Amino acid sequence: MKLCVIGAGYVGLVSGVCFTALGNNVVCIDQNEDKIRQLRAGGVPIYEPGLKALIKDNVEQGRLSFTTDTAASVQAAEIVILAVGTPSLPSGEANLSYIEEAACEVAAAMNGYKIIVTKSTVPVGTNERIQNWIASRTNYPFGVASVPEFLREGSAVMDTLQPDRIVIGASDPHVSAVLTTLHEPLTTNILTTDIHSAEMIKYASNAFLATKISFINEIANICEKVGADVTRVAHGMGLDQRIGSSFLSAGIGYGGSCFPKDTQALIQIAGNVDYEFKLLKSVVEVNQGQRFNVIRKLKEALGELEGATIGIWGLAFKPNTDDVRDAPALDIIQSLLEAGAHVRAYDPIATANFRRLLDSPEIKWADSARETAAECDALCLLTEWEEFGEVGLGELNELMKHPIMIDGRNVYSEEQIRQSAFAYYSVGRPQMNNLDIDRHQSVVNP
Repeated sequence: MKLCVIGAGYVGLVSGVCFTALGNNVVCIDQNEDKIRQLRAGGVPIYEPGLKALIKDNVEQGRLSFTTDTAASVQAAEIVILAVGTPSLPSGEANLSYIEEAACEVAAAMNGYKIIVTKSTVPVGTNERIQNWIASRTNYPFGVASVPEFLREGSAVMDTLQPDRIVIGASDPHVSAVLTTLHEPLTTNILTTDIHSAEMIKYASNAFLATKISFINEIANICEKVGADVTRVAHGMGLDQRIGSSFLSAGIGYGGSCFPKDTQALIQIAGNVDYEFKLLKSVVEVNQGQRFNVIRKLKEALGELEGATIGIWGLAFKPNTDDVRDAPALDIIQSLLEAGAHVRAYDPIATANFRRLLDSPEIKWADSARETAAECDALCLLTEWEEFGEVGLGELNELMKHPIMIDGRNVYSEEQIRQSAFAYYSVGRPQMNNLDIDRHQSVVNP
């Protein structure tokens, strides 16, 4: 099939490239000329394992191209995929201006029957608005469908090529049939439903996963007070098939481009129909507060943060991505700076993106994990990159001024901790701190 994808961001680029891997011809469109120039030159504007090689292969096969020309691409396509951003407005609602702009461009370019597919995450009812925007600007026939994406950053290629399910929301049986044929090489687990339900499935799925994360973090906070180990609690919970083990890793909360935006948007969707989504509001509140436990534990360990040198391992909101949108590191480092601390920060991939959002003379940007830790009063592990776990605690003890670690992702094992001299603060594992706290009080300003 001939496809064009409007929006070469995370969702659009990964989706478009993966469709070419199935033998389809795809044109990815973006108005950012620098991004298109980079893609044409063989570069990739985002970090995603496996994506660069897939782009190279399909460009060479002649199935994949990149352009800023929306009109010509739409005219040559059978299926037009809308994958533009829907960022949050100050109210929390999704900003649909990019979707409207793209829909109007499609309408202006129409030269025959097209199937318009929305992959952007949009509020319930948006596809009806897309239908109206296009219908008011063209006399050509077209179909509209909602096919939400469920990819995870860091494993987006695998998630796209090996999905748990495909959801197709459409009112026209012909549209459903064509899109089913397009997706059948990926999985036989295809759900066809009405458009409103497809739109809601995306929001409901992300809200539920965000709820699991906030729930296990609340359990972790209780574990710290009662002496239980949240990793064992989560394991025991996950053995129950009704619960499952995914998204039960306690930590410093979720970030990124989806969960924060989509939870706020669903709260607004509920509010627009006069329903207060109390549970989801609490999920958001818990998540925001969870990251500040790092600061509380630092104060417990050091006594004072003013003048302290704090190492930061990890800036991206999760490993295997350079995405720093709403990353916990943003709030944590900002709080450290406000408290008068000096910061040394390192991330294998995301440093450049992070510095565009937060930079300061009080932050030293290190080039390695070991350089970050050298002469620090304490070290905070905020993103569970594999390379951090490969640095032994014994080696860290030699590098650091004081052996104090706040492990926000529970990377190190009980055995590693017991064999070390570290004052080690994890999440929901109180017995892991194997040193007397009094030995470390006021180590910066005794």
